[in-house]
This record gives sequence, structure tokens and C-alpha cells, in this order.
Amino acid sequence: MSLLSRTEELLLLSVWHLQEDAYGLAVRDRMRQLLDRKLSVGAVYVPLERLARKGFLASREADPTPERGGRRTRYYRLTEKGVAALAHVRSVTEEAWAGVPSPLSPSVR
Repeated sequence: MSLLSRTEELLLLSVWHLQEDAYGLAVRDRMRQLLDRKLSVGAVYVPLERLARKGFLASREADPTPERGGRRTRYYRLTEKGVAALAHVRSVTEEAWAGVPSPLSPSVR
């Protein structure tokens, strides 16, 4: 299994964190919080759709609301493939860090 990019990993983790509330703007806000920087709408929607095409995410459209001017909200959720990809990334990361001194430990500074 190939590894996710860091952006893909953070997007999938954001969707997982948000659960039932994982729609584009909420995902963007979560990513802003994680990365501490501004993100355009396109910086989130384009990779979300790419992850959906790859089978890591599934999406559904909610009924339109008057507040959104009749536009539908698209909600995302992780698929089994998405969960497996995150588990793989976590496993590889933990293995890579095994035995490496923490960069925060006094002996490394």
C-alpha cells in the first residue's frame, strides 16, 4: 500500500475527527487549526474530491437549506479503505520513530 501525502493524511484525520459534521468548510476550519495558516476553499475541496475518487472517502449531499441559498452541503466520511490507509501511515510512522530519541528530550538539544 502506498503512503498518503501529509496533506491527504491530515484531511482524512480531519474528516474522522469531525464525524457527522465533516463538510468542506468544517474540514477547512479543522485544517486551519492544525496547520495554523489560512487555506483557500479550493485547497480543501479539490483534494477531498480526489480522495473520494481514490476510494478513501465517501460523500453525500444533504438537502438544501434557505441559509445557503438553496445550495446543498456535501458531507464526507471515511471508507474502510480510508481507515486502512490511516492505520498504515500510523504504523509506518511509529516504526520509523521507534528507537529515535525525541527531538524534545534534553539530551538531543
